[in-house]
Formats: sequence, C-alpha cells, structure tokens
Amino acid sequence: MPNPHTDTMPVIRTIAMPADTNPSGDIFGGWLMAQMDLAAGNLAARTARGRAATIAVEAMTFLRPVKVGDEVSLYATLISTGRTSMRIGVEAWRRDRYGHQSEQVTHAMFTFVAIDPEGRPRQLVTQD
Repeated sequence: MPNPHTDTMPVIRTIAMPADTNPSGDIFGGWLMAQMDLAAGNLAARTARGRAATIAVEAMTFLRPVKVGDEVSLYATLISTGRTSMRIGVEAWRRDRYGHQSEQVTHAMFTFVAIDPEGRPRQLVTQD
C-alpha cells in the first residue's frame, strides 16, 4: 500500500534501535505504542493549547513488524473534538534504512482530555 501521507510531514520520525526489541528481535510493540502516544500527545497539546492526558487507546492494530534500523514515521490526525476531549488517529509507517518504499505497520485511535494544572478536565480553548 502506498503511503497516503507523502505530502505531509510526520509528527515524529525516529529510528528503531536494538534496545527497543522484544526477545524475537523485532521492535517491541510497547515501544511503538509509546511513539504513537507521543505523536498523538503532540497534536493534543497543540489542539488543547496546553496540557492533555491520554484517557483511551482503541483499535490498536499491528499490521507488520518493525525491524532494527527501520525509520519509523508517525502521522497524527485530529478526528473530532468534544467539550474537553479530542479523538486522534495515528498511523505508523516503516521504511527500511536503505530503501525508499514505506509500508504501514500499525494504526490506532487515541482519546485525550485537556487538563488544568491540577489534572482536572478543562474545556478546550477554541481556535482564533
């Protein structure tokens, strides 16, 4: 499947390293999920114009493994907003270190809530 994000910049781009592997030598799914949460959190903070907390991750689907040395690009899209919450879709794509082709490796839906300094939900600030 061709990468539909070729005209957009990823929220995060990183390299999968040996320390991020599971006992089978593939990149640990928890590492990939953490990268996706960081990408979603970046968009959530910009959207909320302040602190935001992950409250749910749903529909996490691993499509292909990520190998050591792969470049991993994470794309985050704001799907919807509520009074205090945001639903953010995240896709992760891998590219072999020496190749040019990218392939999607996972996707998930993250829900964030805007929070105040005490960690309580607060209303989203509307865009000017």
